[in-house]
Amino acid sequence: MTEEAVLSSRAGPWLACCIGFVLGTAGQLQQAALWPAWPYAVSCVAGMALAWRGWRRSRPAWHGLAALGVAALAFGSVGLRALAFDAQALAPALEGRDLVLSGRVAAMPQPGDLAVRLLLDVDAAQLDGAAVRVPPRVELSWYRGSLDGVPQRPADVLAGDRWTLQVRLRAPHGQRNPHGFDYELWLWERGVQATGYVRAGPKDAAPRLLERGWRHPVERARQAVRGAIFARIAEPARAGVVAALAMGDQGAVERADWDLFRATGVSHLLSVSGLHVTMFAWLATALVGWAWRRLDRLGWAACLWCPAPHAGLVGGVALAAAYALFSGWGVPAQRTLVMLAVVALLRLAGRQWPWPLVWALAGLAVLALDPWALLQAGFWLSFVAVGVLFASDAGRVAQGAVARVRRLLREQAIVTVALAPLSLMLFQQVSLVGLVANLLAIPWVTLVLTPLALLGVAIAPLWDLAAMATSAMLTVLGWLAQWPLASLSHAAVPLPLGAAALLGAVLLVLRLPLGVRLLGLPLLLPALLWQPARPAPGQFDLLAADIGQGNAVLLRTAHHSLLYDTGPRHGQDSDAGHRVLVPLLRALGERLDRVVVSHADSDHSGGAATVLATQPQAALLASLPDGHVLAARYPLTRCAAGQRWDWDGVRFEVLHPPAGAARDARPNTLSCVLRVQAQGAAVLLAGDIEQAQEQQLVAGGAALQADVLLVPHHGSKTSSSTALLQAVAPRFALVQAGYRNRFGHPAPEVVQRLQGWGATVVGSPACGAAHWRSDVPERVVCARAQQPRYWQHRLP
Repeated sequence: MTEEAVLSSRAGPWLACCIGFVLGTAGQLQQAALWPAWPYAVSCVAGMALAWRGWRRSRPAWHGLAALGVAALAFGSVGLRALAFDAQALAPALEGRDLVLSGRVAAMPQPGDLAVRLLLDVDAAQLDGAAVRVPPRVELSWYRGSLDGVPQRPADVLAGDRWTLQVRLRAPHGQRNPHGFDYELWLWERGVQATGYVRAGPKDAAPRLLERGWRHPVERARQAVRGAIFARIAEPARAGVVAALAMGDQGAVERADWDLFRATGVSHLLSVSGLHVTMFAWLATALVGWAWRRLDRLGWAACLWCPAPHAGLVGGVALAAAYALFSGWGVPAQRTLVMLAVVALLRLAGRQWPWPLVWALAGLAVLALDPWALLQAGFWLSFVAVGVLFASDAGRVAQGAVARVRRLLREQAIVTVALAPLSLMLFQQVSLVGLVANLLAIPWVTLVLTPLALLGVAIAPLWDLAAMATSAMLTVLGWLAQWPLASLSHAAVPLPLGAAALLGAVLLVLRLPLGVRLLGLPLLLPALLWQPARPAPGQFDLLAADIGQGNAVLLRTAHHSLLYDTGPRHGQDSDAGHRVLVPLLRALGERLDRVVVSHADSDHSGGAATVLATQPQAALLASLPDGHVLAARYPLTRCAAGQRWDWDGVRFEVLHPPAGAARDARPNTLSCVLRVQAQGAAVLLAGDIEQAQEQQLVAGGAALQADVLLVPHHGSKTSSSTALLQAVAPRFALVQAGYRNRFGHPAPEVVQRLQGWGATVVGSPACGAAHWRSDVPERVVCARAQQPRYWQHRLP
């Protein structure tokens, strides 16, 4: 039997095992809660036995048995890993306590507007002088300015340093919204089981640097390079792009630039992608081979047992691995490095494996290192793109300049078409100028920007050229982003429709007969035409978004939508609009008719500018002072009691503030109070009014009864008076507040008062986003109760 026949006969079992590994891993990641250790151990043992028995047989039926065994092995091994990691979780009794931690900074610190974020590997922890157990890795924020009114000033912290710090910790707790980012999974993947902040005020234990160390030399080097780039390039936006390309620091890129890159479909170029690693490996292979030949001419004996092509392959892959590690070890870099290593080993052995086997083994290797990468968007974008290019035979060698240009055009067109449904599924957005933008940006980033960014590590003036090249690229991308219909947004589609659309897009780009390729169109159409269900005429629904400490409530009728408040502002470059509301509205396919900003406090108005920028058709109804930035930038109708309108048989009425109220009064007292009613069901949204304004509402004689009350001032003890609760008689009391917020919202006495009047208190920390419908007024659906997973935080 020839080598090709032997390889073909063994490719089936390998592919079956790779598929089994993915399915077993995916099955374990669907668990709502972890089992005890013994079922996972049994699954591992049984899986190994089945895999061994199936692997030794040559019939296809036995390949299925091998795949089943590998699936059981993957399920059990991932479960055991998760169980071991979960056992290190922070004890609830230690949350919010003043702890003294000693540990080493494990990664380069990430500076932000308000704080510096640190990843700390903990050596020891104490509470009131006694040793306690905390998770081995925590993420800390060291605030600038003041914290709870106490002055703070972060010290000069370097990766590898060992510090003693007084901190307060809490369990990882993210915001849970439909189609939203899973912050808790992101922390789990990074090995973080507690977050918190450094307390460095006059009454706190002073931070102490114990040791300047080089325990994390790669992160120390990355930090040094980032610091040198920002010291060299005066404009932070350009420096951030250069830092992202030089050492994979995507956090250095400003939000406005990320928005531009997404709109033009080139955001993948700003991570250290497979293209960058491949280019680096190719250059390194050529340079090592050239140097090895020079040594051969000098008579170096080592060249006799290792030919230059082999030395170039080994050296190129090794240097590419070092580059991938230096750039942050992302999924695209891991995938590419595994593929390069497999190809290099096959060439050294004089063999050639079929592309599906190489592709599948690369995925298996990545998931073996990080099973939870299966839930990352980057994993799917990376592997689908490479698989489609392999399957379409777009990677074959082209001879001549014209053929290379044609190949580049075809490859980019293939990736653009094939990944469009996946982008719509994952991000609900796809760039329609992406093909043109990538054709311009890929060679520019690959051949100009990235080499300049990397060579600048040795020759710093090259970073100046890289900044100039970045400015030129941003100018062109900005021009493309202004084209009509530069990007397409679409509501998030159900998984079956999205998978069918992806299959249809892949069929369209494969080298198949035209009749077969056209079968992809019917698979695409259901996803493109799909729209989420809306309330029936005469009904409405409410979605109280999980945005932390602040208010943001979406109200929808049959054909209209209103957003009441826009959540908090987190810093100069971040707010709830950007983090939560814009992605949420895009995923729901919402086109807002009106944005109501109840008052000027930043936890209610912080995301308004971001939301209005993406929803320019929305009218602004607000209770704001004349000098407020929103009043200066957008046409504004001021809230006044008596304003009414009807949408699709649903009545909206403003109950407060009174017409002619002083605009310079305290913001809370001017809160816009909105009542919405349809067919016997009602909602009252009360902003931050306090007891005096509540008394005015009750005395005014307006109808206040409501099934759902957005609790005034997040449950502050200055609000939710007995008189108001008696008049409203709510069935549900929604409290939008941050987990373990510093204000203590909701106050225990307010919770008791609400419950005493028969209301069910629904808090966003425990519920996540809360969904209520006027046609089912007796039920609130919590996002945290939908598809729970074991890594997600549950309140004790």
